[in-house]
Amino acid sequence: MHTDQSTIVIIGAGQAGAWAARTLREEGFAGRVLLIGDEIHPPYERPPLSKAVLSGEAAPESLHILDAAALTALSIEWLAKAPVARIERADRRVILADGRAIRYDKLILCTGGRARELDVPGNTLPGVHTLRTIADAQRLGPLLRTGARIVVVGGGWIGLEVAATASKRGAAVTVIETMGRLCERSVPEALSAHLHGMHVAQGVDVLLGAAVAGFARAAQGPLEVMLGDGRTIDCDTAVVGIGLVPNDELARAAGLDCEGGVLVDAQCRTSDPDIFAAGDVAVARNSWAGRRLRLESWQNAQDQGIAAARSALGRDVDYDPLPWFWSDQHGTNLQIYGVPSPRHQVVVRGDPAAGSFVFFYLEGERVMAALGGNAARELRFARRLIERRTPVSAQDLADPAVSLAKL
Repeated sequence: MHTDQSTIVIIGAGQAGAWAARTLREEGFAGRVLLIGDEIHPPYERPPLSKAVLSGEAAPESLHILDAAALTALSIEWLAKAPVARIERADRRVILADGRAIRYDKLILCTGGRARELDVPGNTLPGVHTLRTIADAQRLGPLLRTGARIVVVGGGWIGLEVAATASKRGAAVTVIETMGRLCERSVPEALSAHLHGMHVAQGVDVLLGAAVAGFARAAQGPLEVMLGDGRTIDCDTAVVGIGLVPNDELARAAGLDCEGGVLVDAQCRTSDPDIFAAGDVAVARNSWAGRRLRLESWQNAQDQGIAAARSALGRDVDYDPLPWFWSDQHGTNLQIYGVPSPRHQVVVRGDPAAGSFVFFYLEGERVMAALGGNAARELRFARRLIERRTPVSAQDLADPAVSLAKL
């Protein structure tokens, strides 16, 4: 039971943390809400960082989910630039790096993640960047200019988005990917080929099966990217986009169960009944994937933040979302529903070369996942086919003359 004297502390002032805080008030919680962040900025959305903000088309302020006025209006105490040193579960206290102690009745971990660094010589040299925060985008954006030579390390989603933005701004871009094709872990070969062709058509040089061995810079000289096969590439700026490391150190130190992130149940509850977790740091079983997942997506950060707040208030929660991810590159909007698997039968609707298409992933007569480009309407129906477990034939899915709405 929560009273006006109860305190709910949220560690992490990003998308998940902001929605958790907002939801506590929307659900009628009248106690104390503290939102603790280690950045100077109020809670903001991250997807535009690699697109509109990096290109200069949007101001960082446009990303704010809760600005200072909204936080005040909701009576949410926002502690900016306040790193947390540890969680003392026995006393239900959070200890800040500056020594302050904050007692909680319930605690919600929304600590997110940080950009994975490339563990090679020279990775801290000036000119080597990652992209995760507004500050990162503000440093990197002005460097993506006409004539600049940009190397992007990583041919996954974040790397390709940065490459597309840099190319759009007139930079000469090279993408270096260790795998044999782009986004190999998440998309079928046909889509990898489409992505490859789309970037090459915009002047991006794509090197596959290439590993970065290190970075070097001579006095007043260019930044050198050294490859494992002995080749070197000169550039002005290198951007490392090779994934995310979950910020689960606080949870681990506090003795919470972790496995590549903080383990939670369908109520977003950790191994401590008074501590919940949501967003990029949380690992939960997902029935759509048939396994545990840590979902790195805008939608999950919002929805799991909401779910964790409701659960902390004792509401009935059974959080098991259909994974959804999207990306914008070179004017193409890509969306994925579900979790594609190599064991699935792949059925193509439309033509990737024509710009609008959907890949359906089938298990028998059930659509398990769908991936499409510039096909928002079709994907809405694909989502319903997945969620309703509607039996369909591969032949009907592949035939554009057969209405997905009728299926």
